[in-house]
Amino acid sequence: MINIVKELKCRTHPHVLGGLDILRNIGPGLLVTVGFIDPGNWASNFAAGSEYGYTLLWVVTLSTIMLIALQHNVAHLGIVTGLCLSEAAVKYSPRWVGRPIVITAVLSSISTSLAEILGGAIALQMLFGIPIVWGSILTVAAVLILLFTNSYKKIERAIIFFVSMIGLSFIYELFLVDTDWVEATRCAFVPSIPQGSLLIVMSVLGAVVMPHNLFLHSEVVQSREINKHGDERIRQMLKYEFADTLFSMLVGWAINSAMILLAATTFYSQGTHVEELGQAQAMLQPLLGNNAATIFAVALLLAGISSTITSGMAAGSIFAGLFGESYNAHDTHSVVGILISLGVSLVIIFTISDPFQGLIYSQMALSIQLPFTVFLQVSLTSSKKVMGKYANRPLNTIFLYSLAAIVTLLNIALFIESL
Repeated sequence: MINIVKELKCRTHPHVLGGLDILRNIGPGLLVTVGFIDPGNWASNFAAGSEYGYTLLWVVTLSTIMLIALQHNVAHLGIVTGLCLSEAAVKYSPRWVGRPIVITAVLSSISTSLAEILGGAIALQMLFGIPIVWGSILTVAAVLILLFTNSYKKIERAIIFFVSMIGLSFIYELFLVDTDWVEATRCAFVPSIPQGSLLIVMSVLGAVVMPHNLFLHSEVVQSREINKHGDERIRQMLKYEFADTLFSMLVGWAINSAMILLAATTFYSQGTHVEELGQAQAMLQPLLGNNAATIFAVALLLAGISSTITSGMAAGSIFAGLFGESYNAHDTHSVVGILISLGVSLVIIFTISDPFQGLIYSQMALSIQLPFTVFLQVSLTSSKKVMGKYANRPLNTIFLYSLAAIVTLLNIALFIESL
């Protein structure tokens, strides 16, 4: 989705990591950050804050730590090998392991697209009274036109700017409401799982650490073909990439946390549970006044469109990788991947009676697939056959596998709770 800046010319002399150079190389991380303010993410955060107050802030902190580690790790794969995660899985993993996991990643992209399309449809309903089904069709049609004509590149900066401003507005509003910062800080770092909250915990986790974004991040990075410019250029870009990832993920953490805090202040303190996205516009009223509802709906529409483009690109990249190909909106395999993700999502939306709950469950589904993607990714980045001297160090491998184990245990706990 992000229009990646042109590569810096390869240097043959040692180079200090400068601020301007970092800014020139920022891009893939921001692509992931767009997912932080997508409709599914909004719904999960609003539900967490309105139902449990500050209690689930720790999930955002844990998710962000996981995201920094995993996105940085998968970017290494793309930089060093020149392959995206899907391509590498097919090339280096046993056929009975790599391909099934990649196929489940396609399914996770469907779950993501479902949330993004629903968000766009809900926004159209708020703005013009268009029914959800017809709003979904219009959203998909707009996204397909933007993807297959590449015209999204002409408006992407405006969309990202506007949606980011709304996200930053949530942060700014924290200074306009009565927030218990001591309690908020404690909840941000002390885990607590209230009775019946696991569904929301997993939806918040899945809304932040999205499997399709791991595939897409590696695709965007590998498209720069850094591996063809020698070891010095690879080492240099690994440093730039970490700066990009760290900055982008911290911005996302702040926006996610602000959403939960504002939902807690606006709804939880009043004993009101958010049951539809339209209610959340009330959080912007202290800053935007009577225009809050309209601006919220426009931001939601743009967030839905931009994140649907991203999920479509991810699906195209994942599916093309099954055939050893990179993403290309004009290539048959990429097109099929896009159409599968958006088309199946649209069919599922026709059967959904409660759009808000549909958003929540779609994000929870992402957390179920996540461990499979992480175990696959870490096995590849820890392999000297794949990464050579850039393979993960033993302690790093243990840490990354432990992240997958945490998500697995939470999934098991959710399954037990649902029995």
